[in-house]
Amino acid sequence: MYTLIREIPRMRLLREQLPALAGALLIAEMFYKFHSFTLECVAFLATWFVLDWVVNRWFERPIE
Repeated sequence: MYTLIREIPRMRLLREQLPALAGALLIAEMFYKFHSFTLECVAFLATWFVLDWVVNRWFERPIE
């Protein structure tokens, strides 16, 4: 997490990571009720990973 915040420029963080993080939090809060913090945390991180992948594909620039 520290490396993520430290290495990626702020505008890129806001444009790419913030929507993925917010979406993952919303999905986790609404749908994940496993009665286990560990399971909910792993599901949240997996959701964030998938949403981050989708956002990165959305903003991907064609190779020139």
